[in-house]
Amino acid sequence: MRRILIFWSVAFVVLIAAFVATVVILNASIYSASGFVHEYLDSVARHDSAAALEMPGVRTANDADTSLLADRAMGSLENIQLVRDVAAVDGTRSVIFDYSFGGNTVDRTEFLVENTGTTFGLFTTWRFVTSPLNTVSLTVLHDSSFDVNGLEITSAHDEGVPGSFVVFAPGRYTLAHDSTFLTAEPVTVEATTIGEILDAKIDVQANGEFVAKVQTDLASFLDRCATQQVLMPTGCPFGRELRNRVVTAPTWSIISYPVATIVPNDESGSWSVPNAAGIAHLTLEVRSLFDGMVSTLDEDVPFTVGYEVELRSGHTIVLTPRAG
Repeated sequence: MRRILIFWSVAFVVLIAAFVATVVILNASIYSASGFVHEYLDSVARHDSAAALEMPGVRTANDADTSLLADRAMGSLENIQLVRDVAAVDGTRSVIFDYSFGGNTVDRTEFLVENTGTTFGLFTTWRFVTSPLNTVSLTVLHDSSFDVNGLEITSAHDEGVPGSFVVFAPGRYTLAHDSTFLTAEPVTVEATTIGEILDAKIDVQANGEFVAKVQTDLASFLDRCATQQVLMPTGCPFGRELRNRVVTAPTWSIISYPVATIVPNDESGSWSVPNAAGIAHLTLEVRSLFDGMVSTLDEDVPFTVGYEVELRSGHTIVLTPRAG
């Protein structure tokens, strides 16, 4: 009996020692300040926005635009490596990690965390002193939508007015626009310093397909004008006034079509084709009111034409010609 008692006493001591050692190891790794930050970084790397937002201390302002806090908007985060985990004088801990945004360049971010107690009196708990969410002050010109890392976003902010969008840090965000008729050069911002405000601007312009479609519509409009056998075609940018009497129906043709360019108006979704020059040709026979002789009028008639262009729902073009 004595031997059994000694055996179980030793076994109990060993078990307690193992348990204590396990708690110590876990508090030094998973439940450490660096382990806490690594869990957050792992959530960002896995594009798990819900898990990242649930981390203690990750918070947003009540009026913040959280459109970019989406799984599909989170960029690549790789090669996460702990650099330093040291205590500060005020009791917080400075935790620094290196990482890369899917390339060879190494970036670095410092996180400040603080102890908030323990779980079951055993495992240390932490929270971020400064929320690892940065702000992108984004201005979108000439449209209300943009892409972030391939995710399409429709901004609720006024066109041309900076809007504040919250993003996870660290993170690389490529902002652009690519739709049926519009495009914008990509702009990349990198959130690497906690609490930083990043400025970005996307300048949306007409793409080649937009210009080609307007050019085709312009040519069709002028061709329809040319079918009117009158001196002053209705609603058209060219015509000819005569003092002599018309003998035969006027015949119009387009010799040179105007070359369309597209520029944005102040109002979002509204565009203009500035006045461009073209040449129509008119042929008809006229009788002189002076001597009654019949002659052939065969001449070029220069004109200019422009459009007001409305882009509806991103894929429907409504053109309003203006004569000039």
